Amino acid sequence: MKWYLILITAALLVLTSCAGVRYADKPALEFQDIDYGFAVNFSQGTPQIAYIDEGAGDKTLLLVHGLASNAGFWRYNIAALSEHHRVIAVDLPGYGKSEKGGFPYGMAFWAETLADFIDELGLENVVYVGHSMGGQIGMTLAINHPEAISELVLAAPAGVESFSPGSGDWLRSVFTMEGVKRTPEPQIRENLSINFYRWDNAWEWMVEERVRMAKAADMDEFAYTVVQSISAMLDEPTTHRLHQVSHPTLIVYGRYDGLIPNRFLNPGFPAAVFALAHEQIPDSRLVEINNAGHMLMIEKPAEFNAAVLEFTRR
Repeated sequence: MKWYLILITAALLVLTSCAGVRYADKPALEFQDIDYGFAVNFSQGTPQIAYIDEGAGDKTLLLVHGLASNAGFWRYNIAALSEHHRVIAVDLPGYGKSEKGGFPYGMAFWAETLADFIDELGLENVVYVGHSMGGQIGMTLAINHPEAISELVLAAPAGVESFSPGSGDWLRSVFTMEGVKRTPEPQIRENLSINFYRWDNAWEWMVEERVRMAKAADMDEFAYTVVQSISAMLDEPTTHRLHQVSHPTLIVYGRYDGLIPNRFLNPGFPAAVFALAHEQIPDSRLVEINNAGHMLMIEKPAEFNAAVLEFTRR
């Protein structure tokens, strides 16, 4: 009887240890082969930017992703938004299919690169839509190159919450290239799930993409970009410059955002952080989406798209 119980226990331990590992044996997914669900174009400038271009209209919505993601993270929004506007979703340089290399990655660098991209494509009436780090880049673009865009949508934006020098140094030390490259699959899934109020297996594509990307030829450059992005968000804060944003601005966030504010360094409520941005950005409106976390445009696409379209129609 004892041996019977031991065998059952051993089997349960094996099953438990294997749980959450589904893609480790699959082949590498090169960045240029990631399927966004839309055709991808490339700019002519340096660095070269990969972008999705759908729809038509008087306004162009420029969708800019956040940390460690890519244009494919807008896949639940592009079709609905492009029924009303031209929609362009970019891979920031260093991410996705865009050019990688030893560029001076940072908020000002990406803002200037996007200003050049807008100029190259001759875009007018640009509504910049940035998620998380993309929001902080958007505020930098609005302040440094106000002529490039006409309106601003900040989706759960970084750059509002402030960090002390000590907490910033701790946060910076947590993210290393080796850590980005070696993160095991269960931890990747756990890290992604924190971005949502309630994780749904329909979003497993993010886990598979990230696990298989770790074997890609460009993984070192991607990991470098992620680490540089963390430092740039800390070194180029927009917290004290919010009042300089002069464009009509929509701030939209998930009520249960688990990343902003940082639950370890600045425990508090998302509503308080984003209300602060609303108070300081002169011509802004604030929309909270219920039952949504940090990745609100994926978790609640219908509500997110409606908020953006209502803002652009006003």
